[in-house]
Amino acid sequence: MKKIILVRYGEIILKGQNRPVFEAKLANNIKWALYGLGGINVTRSQGRIYIEPLKEDYDFDAAFKRLKKVFGIVSFSPVWEVGSDIDEIKKHSVDIVKDMLERGVFQKQKTGERQKVKFKVETKRGNKRFPMKSPEISAEIGGYLLGNIPLLTVDVNDPDFILYVEVREHTYIYSEIIPANGGLPVGTSGKALLLLSGGIDSPVAGWMMAKRGIEIDAIHFHSYPYTSERAKEKVIELARILSEYCQKINLYIVPFTEIQLAINDNCPHEQLTIIMRRAMMKIAEQIAKSTGSLALITGESLGQVASQTIQSLAVTNAAVEMPVFRPLIGMDKNEVIDIARRIDTYETSILPYEDCCTVFVAKHPNTRPQLKKIQDSESKLNLDEMIKTAIENTEKIEITRKYTGN
Repeated sequence: MKKIILVRYGEIILKGQNRPVFEAKLANNIKWALYGLGGINVTRSQGRIYIEPLKEDYDFDAAFKRLKKVFGIVSFSPVWEVGSDIDEIKKHSVDIVKDMLERGVFQKQKTGERQKVKFKVETKRGNKRFPMKSPEISAEIGGYLLGNIPLLTVDVNDPDFILYVEVREHTYIYSEIIPANGGLPVGTSGKALLLLSGGIDSPVAGWMMAKRGIEIDAIHFHSYPYTSERAKEKVIELARILSEYCQKINLYIVPFTEIQLAINDNCPHEQLTIIMRRAMMKIAEQIAKSTGSLALITGESLGQVASQTIQSLAVTNAAVEMPVFRPLIGMDKNEVIDIARRIDTYETSILPYEDCCTVFVAKHPNTRPQLKKIQDSESKLNLDEMIKTAIENTEKIEITRKYTGN
């Protein structure tokens, strides 16, 4: 009997002839996530992935924390692998349940006395050559448990725990199912460039697209000295947090001060936000094309601010040719904050360091801009040359997820 991890995935099963490609990518991403915890074997069989540690003192708790952040995994379980023989299955089932009871996993106390622990057995028979059917296996194991552990009682409607038994080439016994994020393995849906501002929204947008299998790079616009080095460090930390889900991120820090000052000095004040946004999109598109990204990602939500009206978004889109993904477009702020808290970006996002979008802000921004008027204002700027200079002076930071043993 040995302890391993059983990994389940969801929509990958629906990928038809492409399914092996998605399964192989997920297996590789799992190896990446668990790197440094010790040697493992990762195998695939019958819609499952199995992780077998090669040392007895493997840190399962640390592995579980990492696996929760691997997109493509729906859930996973610590399981005991035993031989597919009914007598062996029954014997090990008793040992496993006794161990759980001794550790107090399901133990109850009432007026100082131990209560009965309610349970049921659920069996999946993937090995059709096994001589017993699933209900027969469950009944056989359940009866054996009752006969050997007096503390137990059967309750199929409201059990304290379920003992799961999967009979395949080997048999896997477990009671715990740990949920994960699902989605598709990162790297199976192409590559895109995230406009990472440092606020709450954009990290969530990047996380949501990574969940759909997108490999993420990020771009940040830094307006030194109007924005501090701490603002830059904040964005680097957000990219680091995202890298725990995305494996690695190339972060491009673009010097944006010259462009912002030129827009502020030469364009109508009510147009500042939209022209600045269009300049960002143009820079992002050029960097995206040069680095293999096929789309841009932003954290915009319809109607949240002046630059996110339908008219403003249409004028912004006209600045670029490649697709722009806006996964938050129909979400309100509380929904976004809930995700930000769950993925651990919220506390960093609310640190009080301004980004370039909050430095030069119009008091009365145009919420219904017209493309022709915006283009006329842009024609007063030497925008192409400033964009070229900004790209030439862009700093690239390679960020890889780092774990310190847990």
